[in-house]
Amino acid sequence: MATTLKVLGQVSPLAATLTTLYTVPGATSAVCTTLFVCNRSAVATSFRVAVRPGGAAISNEHYRYYDVAIAGNDTFAATVGITLAATDVVSVYATLATLSFNLDGQEIT
Repeated sequence: MATTLKVLGQVSPLAATLTTLYTVPGATSAVCTTLFVCNRSAVATSFRVAVRPGGAAISNEHYRYYDVAIAGNDTFAATVGITLAATDVVSVYATLATLSFNLDGQEIT
């Protein structure tokens, strides 16, 4: 097995739109180590993060963070340790289109 440390995903989603941050490739597993959410605006907003096993349609049980407030010009950082299997999807949602999401971790093939 090979382990590759990397930026798993980066996205700046449209406002109020559930957006894919990272999809685990086939025949691969992943460990998400750190999630960063950066508010590029002076206006406070909020965000959501969900993990959808096997790319399932979004459902309430998938949310890890829901409507978390983030101040203007601030960054939220969390050491998460989420383990993912092939085709699992990390999705994000921003109330305003001023957030950048970054997910660091490792892929195991």
